[in-house]
Amino acid sequence: MHLKQLLFFLILSIQGFSQSEFQINNLKNKVVIPFKLINNLIFIPVSINGEELTFLLDTGVQQTILFSLDDKDEVKLFEVEKLKLRGLGNKDAIDSYKSSGNKFKIKDLVDSNHEIYVVLDQEFNFSSHVGIPVNGIIGSNFFRNHIVEINYDRKRIIVYNHNRKKINSMLQKNFVKYAITIEDEKPYCISNLKIGEQTIPSKLLIDTGNSDAVWVFLNKTHKIKLPEKNIQDYLGRGFSGNVYGKRARISSFEFGTKKFYNPLITFPDSTSLKSVNFVPNRVGSLGSEIISRFTIVFDYLNNAVYTQPGKKIGDPFNFNMSGVEVEHAGLEWVKEDMDERTVGGIKVYTDKAQQYIQNNLKIHFTLKPIFKIASVRVDSEAEKAGLEAGDRILRINRQIAHGLTIEMINELLKSEEGKTIEFEVERDNKTYKYKFQLKNII
Repeated sequence: MHLKQLLFFLILSIQGFSQSEFQINNLKNKVVIPFKLINNLIFIPVSINGEELTFLLDTGVQQTILFSLDDKDEVKLFEVEKLKLRGLGNKDAIDSYKSSGNKFKIKDLVDSNHEIYVVLDQEFNFSSHVGIPVNGIIGSNFFRNHIVEINYDRKRIIVYNHNRKKINSMLQKNFVKYAITIEDEKPYCISNLKIGEQTIPSKLLIDTGNSDAVWVFLNKTHKIKLPEKNIQDYLGRGFSGNVYGKRARISSFEFGTKKFYNPLITFPDSTSLKSVNFVPNRVGSLGSEIISRFTIVFDYLNNAVYTQPGKKIGDPFNFNMSGVEVEHAGLEWVKEDMDERTVGGIKVYTDKAQQYIQNNLKIHFTLKPIFKIASVRVDSEAEKAGLEAGDRILRINRQIAHGLTIEMINELLKSEEGKTIEFEVERDNKTYKYKFQLKNII
């Protein structure tokens, strides 16, 4: 993360004290925004004062937050003041800055007086965990004044103007309406969790920035108990540090008139929640492992969401059975030897025709990703096999790591119980091989 490159311009905004609000700047009264979906999370292209960046779209966050520039030299920000910011994690509040009067643009969706919080904690950057540069997070401002449709199957967002008969007709015909409340500018719903034979209505934050299925905060409810069969795990990173807790399964969970059986439920520990401000009666969060199984439409002004089942609606709930957390650790130049021949006017590259190599060999350098093991879960199959945090990954199941992505690795590690996984790693300039089988312990 390169926040030290951030350039602040202390300039009074010409907008004065006008209200921050996104406007649709086209004649169609809607904006279609493509997105990247990684680990159930949505990443969209944005522009801040003319600089092109990538942000996470997160209904669980109120403010817009900038925390990384990566390869960008600078971003101009206006009307800056210093403050503290708190959130999920096991640390205290972190230093940040608030900037007003910025032009924030997402295709034809424009806010000319946008407020941005800048986080200067060098540890807070999850680009390495998703494998692409991520510069920040946008939350409630994106949803506040428009109808927003998120189609996870087609990987696109459509932002509509309100009060359009055609939109309302489409929603009533194709979607199921689900009542929500908007509190502190975030959406909340009541969903049923069934643990054993007991069904418990629970108030949950609808959180597109949470890649898990459901989080439950045990210190906020006496009705929900931790299932006996559970594992301790690393859950991710919040504004105030790493988040740890338990993972377990419950009998079922309901959302959008759909019932999900044997879903994975996550129980963050109380230390990670110490800096979180809770709205009354909230006991947890509904995450994108559930949300991404639908096309979902948010209508904050009318206190509603609309859902339509997607392609993944019946998929099982899997988790990383290896116990290995993998992170992107940068890029390096890799030399590739390729034989170039011409066949019928078309250049053909192969590494098999050895008789042509001497006269036709070309050396090609490309940038390839580096992957390392960020952590290994205690008592996991990976730990028992001998893998350690800090190991550089060279191959997984004989596939060169350079040709993989974070998403591909994560899908492999939660694919199926009994599958054999072989890691070839580098540690202290030596190469080691470890083999184990995926085991579903919950």
